[in-house]
Parts: sequence; C-alpha cells; structure tokens
Amino acid sequence: MSSLGGGSFICENENSPTAENPRRAGGSNLLSRIAPAVLAVCLAAAVPVGSAPATSVDRDVSKPAKTLNAVHEKAVRPTIDAEKAAAAGVAPEVLELALTATSCAAASGTIETPPTLTLIDYSRPSVEPRLWVFDLSTGELLFKELVAHGRNTGENLATRFSNEMDSRQTSLGLFVTDDTYVGSNGYSLRLDGLDVGFNDRARSRAIVMHGAPYVDPHVAKSQGRIGRSWGCPALRTAVATKVIDRIRGGGVIFSYYPDQEWLKSSRFLHGCGATS
Repeated sequence: MSSLGGGSFICENENSPTAENPRRAGGSNLLSRIAPAVLAVCLAAAVPVGSAPATSVDRDVSKPAKTLNAVHEKAVRPTIDAEKAAAAGVAPEVLELALTATSCAAASGTIETPPTLTLIDYSRPSVEPRLWVFDLSTGELLFKELVAHGRNTGENLATRFSNEMDSRQTSLGLFVTDDTYVGSNGYSLRLDGLDVGFNDRARSRAIVMHGAPYVDPHVAKSQGRIGRSWGCPALRTAVATKVIDRIRGGGVIFSYYPDQEWLKSSRFLHGCGATS
C-alpha cells in the first residue's frame, strides 16, 4: 500500500492466492542398502582412468571458494562486473550478499534460476538512486532508479522494517517476482517474500511493485525526500512499466539494510538451502 499527502493509494493484490513452492520429497537412501564391496566397485568404475588421486580430489573439494559464485555456479552464473557495479553506486559487499542469497535460493530449488537481479539498498537515502536491475545472463546493468520505502520505515533515511500486517513498513530479504495486474496504482507486479519471518507476508500485506508520482527527483528536492509508500517498492511512473516487464515472472529482488537480526538468520545467507 502507498500514500501521498493526505490521500491514499492501495497496493492491492486483489486477493489472489499466494503461490506455493512445494518442497521436493526426499527419496530413500539407495546407497545405504548397497553392500560395501559393491559400492566400492561402483565408485571405482565412475572415476575415469586419467583422474587425479582421491587425495587430490578431497583436497580440492575442501578448499574454500575463491569467487562468490563458485559454490553454486550451476544455479547462478552472473557475469556482473563488480567494478562497473561499484561505479554505478552499488556497494560491493551488498552485491556479494545479493548474489549469495540468489545462488542459495536457486541451488536449493526454492526458485528457478532467475533471469534478473533487482538490488535495493535501503541504507542509502531516498533522494539517491538505490535500486539497480542486472541481467544475470549478461551482467548488464539495465536500470538505476529511485525507489520508495514505507512511510513508517523512516523519512529520507530508512531505519525500521517489518513483516507485520498494517505496519506500513518496508520488508527486507529476498523476493521472487510473479505476475502483473492493473489495480488502484495502475500496472503492478506481485511479489512473493522468501525470507520467513522477514518478508513472507508480502502477499497478504499486498506488497507489490508499482509506479507512483511521489517517486520523483523534483519532490525530493522540494521536501528533502521522495514520497513514501505503505511498504511497496514504488518507482517513478515514467519507468515503472519498463522495469516491471523486465523483471516479472521469476526475477529476484534483494532488499538490503544492515539489520543484524536478518543478516544473522536469513537462510539464504547461511547454509545455502537449509529448510526452515
């Protein structure tokens, strides 16, 4: 939901049911029923003749990943140039967290490999561009934009975040985009929150992406901040449709703030796929 001045705009989701991500059922442990001798033969046959000794393989596997995406390269293989991203205003540590969370979500099967990453850094003031959209297949920076936070999250600086109903605050964590609809705020994009306890009520709270006239640099100049929503990541009306159409249907949104509770407990930042 969002508001402007004394009036209000409702970020509705038109009571659509929340999409569910059924967990993959675990199969029986076949290897535990194979006789040790047979298992040894199977493993030996699986190793090519020219392979390195087992000790070398074990040593290589135990090495910590040298690059961020080596751990989950099959899930997400972004080619984002960190230096170019930094030049565009993206904090390197925030980009690393965003890619870590995205890789974990994809590797665990929580989401399909996403085509785009939308990174929002709510530690930055609202008068500065703090939303970036990257194409994960090419690494290209597609958009760099202003984005609103919730009216109870703060003034120019965001300081408070919530997953609670009627809080009118922004939520942190990893989201996946779904479908679009036309509601009271015009063309809007439904979001599903993936971080349990931090943003998983996004659907029931009607947290969606949409355009809003109060997200405007002229508003920022006149009042020292852009307008605030009721928790929705609202964009400039001039670009909202373009952004929504580019990230809809499976892109991820990573909403960041150095909130220690979230940073320490998000399953996408720790464990890479552990279920909650």
